[in-house]
Amino acid sequence: MRARIAVFVVIIQSILLLAHWFIYRTWIDFRAVADPPGITVPQAALALLSVSFVAASFLAFSYFNRFARVFYTIAAVWLGMVNFLFLAACLCWTLDFGGRLTGLDVDLPAVAGVLFGLAILLGIYALINARWVRVKRIKVKLPNLPPTWRGRVAALVSDVHLGHVNGVAFMRRIVAKLTRLGPDVVFLTGDLYDGTKVDANTLAAPWKELSAPLGAYFITGNHEEFSNPVKYLDAVRLAGVRILNDEKVTLDGLQVVGVLHHTSANADQFRSVLDRAALKREEPSILLSHAPHALPIPEQAGISLQLSGHTHGGQFFPFTWFTRRIFGEFTYGLKRFGNMMVYTTTGAGTWGPPMRLGTQPEIVLIQFE
Repeated sequence: MRARIAVFVVIIQSILLLAHWFIYRTWIDFRAVADPPGITVPQAALALLSVSFVAASFLAFSYFNRFARVFYTIAAVWLGMVNFLFLAACLCWTLDFGGRLTGLDVDLPAVAGVLFGLAILLGIYALINARWVRVKRIKVKLPNLPPTWRGRVAALVSDVHLGHVNGVAFMRRIVAKLTRLGPDVVFLTGDLYDGTKVDANTLAAPWKELSAPLGAYFITGNHEEFSNPVKYLDAVRLAGVRILNDEKVTLDGLQVVGVLHHTSANADQFRSVLDRAALKREEPSILLSHAPHALPIPEQAGISLQLSGHTHGGQFFPFTWFTRRIFGEFTYGLKRFGNMMVYTTTGAGTWGPPMRLGTQPEIVLIQFE
């Protein structure tokens, strides 16, 4: 395992070094800036920045203090900026190649100035956009829904990623918003924590202020399972949220099943949990499953509605494209899979760079008709 981690770190760090070098060379070449021999201050600064996120990540898994939080946040923001600057550099060379191919005279310094400036502006917008949590309202019709559930509202909250970027203040904002919205029940579909070293009890404490008539229910995501999730589960339980540990509860005639992330990732275990749940097909059911994968299994088990997160919608390009290749139409929104409906939320928080472009953070209110 250590060898695999080491190889992964080397690959990621090599990619980051090459990306920084590519951005630097593009700026130098296109702006016709002098590049003196030896190591210059900009080169040294970029070299340090290129290793900042990997270093900050290691620090975040070992420490949870002010320095670690500030360092990780700065490194994560810079990582997001590098993404946009790298895309700008790619566009610079694309336009240069296009100009050469067509014989057009391209003003290279102007192109670089505009594209790099635009990249920085998009990064700033993405930072602001990621902090603005919207409320998404949808209506769902479930077959054989008990009359008592008609008009009731469930809140879906996922992927808050509490840790070195999103702290207790962010959690208070989410809970305060839920309190104002007043849902009947709250479903938390994993990655409440980022998986790093944290004070789990303090970060979960705001949930004690939530008062939903039918309670709040939580399942683990992949980030809680980076290590032993007990500390996270204990903190969530202490805050008054019920853990659905591969089990079913019935809420006034509505069956709710919660599966842990590692269970849903194993087809045999997934089927076994749903078999043990002994779902009544003549009654509606909701499945809380962190990721929108293995959909044939819950559909065959008779689940009416699956609620998931995990994808973040990709957060920003090009990762929005990658997630679409992996999860297809189930990357985001309310979709149908056979006889089952699936809602995948973009989540309330972010992982890595605290940025969103082309996606937005959300709390989902589901009204049952």
